[in-house]
Amino acid sequence: MFTSIYLASQSPRRQELLKQMGVEFEMLLPVAEEDSESIETPLPHEKARAYVERVTLAKSAAALTRWQKSGRPWAPILCADTTVSLPNHLSGEILGKPSDAADAMRILSMLSGKTHEVLTAVAITTSPESQPICLVQVSKVDFALLSKEQIEAYIASGEPFGKAGAYGIQGLGSTLIPSIKGSYSGIMGLPIYETTQLLTRAKVSYL
Repeated sequence: MFTSIYLASQSPRRQELLKQMGVEFEMLLPVAEEDSESIETPLPHEKARAYVERVTLAKSAAALTRWQKSGRPWAPILCADTTVSLPNHLSGEILGKPSDAADAMRILSMLSGKTHEVLTAVAITTSPESQPICLVQVSKVDFALLSKEQIEAYIASGEPFGKAGAYGIQGLGSTLIPSIKGSYSGIMGLPIYETTQLLTRAKVSYL
């Protein structure tokens, strides 16, 4: 049994959720020369599920290489990625992190009054020689019909930046969401149920 894992994610929300689960972890973060931006760029006509799986597995491979160079003792490596999707939308179904306020306005205007999907892939590498095991959790989120002024006020809070879909359900973004169907923790960025399944398969102890 392993008593801890490596977390290859800078997301404070994923760290909070692992602590909530009682999982001991150490950070295994990208180094300066790694090009994480290119990994997260959607391919032409790429569907959301294929995208989130591809990005998570690419992050897992990069994290394994990082560990191999580190000289640190082995522990399973956990990676995850979250994307927001409006399936079959004419502008593309993958809604990433906004580049600026205008982009946040564009994304939030697209989500306003619609039901969208939040997909989170989570993967664990159980040994240095094995392929990662990856699971995808999909939730449906109803978004309120928002006025331009409401969207501008939310953007002014600063919360949309650095978040897929330009909102955070754990913060002020929760005031924009009448209902969800799925996993609240998955929408935050780490689906607890699927993560515990992977930890069990990796023989990681947790509370």
